[in-house]
Amino acid sequence: MGIWVEAVGSAAGLCTTFCWIPQAVKIIRERQTSGISLITQSFFTFGVLLWAVYGLLLGRWPLLLANVVTLALSLAILSLKLRYR
Repeated sequence: MGIWVEAVGSAAGLCTTFCWIPQAVKIIRERQTSGISLITQSFFTFGVLLWAVYGLLLGRWPLLLANVVTLALSLAILSLKLRYR
């Protein structure tokens, strides 16, 4: 695959991964998750897990790494949602 394709994939991964950091920080600071749907967060987290597995199976490191980091953030948000019900 061309370097430009990998660059686009990497940039997309950075954008969609790091957008979750402010949400996680906000939840940790405020200890409030009423604005987050448990069902939606659960499905999203499972979907990100599947994307990470897909990236692993394809051997596409930008896809895998972006989704592993997103999975960690999403799991943190999901666990905080369960904790601060």
